[in-house]
Amino acid sequence: MSILKLKEDRPTPKAVYNWRVYVCAAVASFAACMIGYDSAFIGTTLALPSFTEEFKFADYSPNSLALLKQNIVSVYQAGAFFGSLAAYVTSHYLGRRWSLIAFTLVFCVGAGIMLGANGDRGLDLILGGRVLAGFGVGGCSNMTPIYISELSPPAVRGRLVGIYELGWQVGGLVGFWINYGVDSTLEPSHSQWLIPFGVQLIPAGMLLIGAMFIPESPRWLFSKGKRDKAMEMLCWMRNLDRNDLYIVEEVRFIDEDLEKFRREVGAGFWKPFLSLKERRIQWRFLLGALLFVFQNGSGINAINYYSPTVFRSIGVTGTNTSFLTTGIFGVVKTSLTFVWLLVLIDHMGRRWLLMIGATGGSICMWFIGAYIKVAKVNGEEGGKLGGGGIAAMFFFYLWTAFYTPSWNGTPWVLNSEMFDQNTRSLGQANAAANNWFWNFIIARFTEQMFNAWGYGVYFFFASLMIISVPFVFFCIPETKSIPLEAMDRLFNTKPTWKANRILMAELQEQEHDFRDQAAEKVSDERVEDGVKMV
Repeated sequence: MSILKLKEDRPTPKAVYNWRVYVCAAVASFAACMIGYDSAFIGTTLALPSFTEEFKFADYSPNSLALLKQNIVSVYQAGAFFGSLAAYVTSHYLGRRWSLIAFTLVFCVGAGIMLGANGDRGLDLILGGRVLAGFGVGGCSNMTPIYISELSPPAVRGRLVGIYELGWQVGGLVGFWINYGVDSTLEPSHSQWLIPFGVQLIPAGMLLIGAMFIPESPRWLFSKGKRDKAMEMLCWMRNLDRNDLYIVEEVRFIDEDLEKFRREVGAGFWKPFLSLKERRIQWRFLLGALLFVFQNGSGINAINYYSPTVFRSIGVTGTNTSFLTTGIFGVVKTSLTFVWLLVLIDHMGRRWLLMIGATGGSICMWFIGAYIKVAKVNGEEGGKLGGGGIAAMFFFYLWTAFYTPSWNGTPWVLNSEMFDQNTRSLGQANAAANNWFWNFIIARFTEQMFNAWGYGVYFFFASLMIISVPFVFFCIPETKSIPLEAMDRLFNTKPTWKANRILMAELQEQEHDFRDQAAEKVSDERVEDGVKMV
């Protein structure tokens, strides 16, 4: 089997891989554009001369200024933490689609409030608006991966959930470059820094419009007993007739999964919480949380939120130069996300990507930290980037090349597919909340970490990345091509590093048995019809 050939759990009609699933995934992923942009633009906006002058940053001491910047950035993550938890409530009662719409509206209100800020009113409107915007993106970060995962055929689930990550990177790319653009083309003014804040509303508006036309998740509809609507949506999504064998099998899997968990856990808002008493569920929740501990421990959000500080630590000085370097970082991330999305995630799988990315990224971080220590970089204006600094920048971009197609989006894919129907929304809430909690920690303390530790920050991130390798090898099974309804069996199969291969063989054997039985039934019915005719 070639690396570019999709590995299917069962024979799949070509009609299943149609434009409809891709369009629905792309529309839902405008939420990720919104999130990615907000994560990227704020760090460079805080460094714009027009922003620093209007809000009198020069009047603050270095420690007070670091605290102010951290508060502006981190209240967004605090709001997102609570939004991701609130999405469990809305998804239970409203469904995936209406939850996306509701949280996007909250985000728009928050973004609108920020536009009212100026030097006379102070930063309160920006702080309050970022809390609301964060609440909105937190809810969307919970709902979008679940929605895409539930409508995806197993063989391309990673690719489709990966569109969410691609949206994050496209939004981030715009966020990284927009301040370079306004700094290069506009004179310092109130409008100069207001433009980046206003652009937040563009992806949010596109999501609101698109969400009016995409269907609800068929699996959510089945779980609520709305079978007729669920069948209609599933057949539309798969582009197949309801009597097609593929649809019959998929509905059978869904029904068996729902029946099992109604019997063992029970349906209802509080029932999934009761399932947390089970060790197997606790273990999966812990794995989902730890994936985001290690993702944030790579240093990515320190770079996203405080890129000027990070590049200054390496020796890159000057506002415009720092913006340009940050913009190139965004281009590299977005380009490599296409490779991850189209080739790696559904062919190489999740485990190898995480282990290779962590190993290579750790080596790069060790080199950057060692360079800063040996060269005694102080990041003062006017300093030149020598040969060692150029090498450090090379390793920074090499780190980006290792990180992007591995830890950047893969934890989101894993968390969207590793839970059963009854605990999926709660599990994703746990994962998204952990992501935003560790985002908050990084956003809240990065400036102070660089002030206190210097090069040691890079050694800290390098250590966490290398620790993640044995964690993935021993604890995370390969989920590639496994149906959502078979995830319990996957996590129960030992040893972990062989679980995917063992379960895929079992599923294919069961598929053959099912088709043989179906063929025998058809044959028997034809014989009976022939007897009746005689």
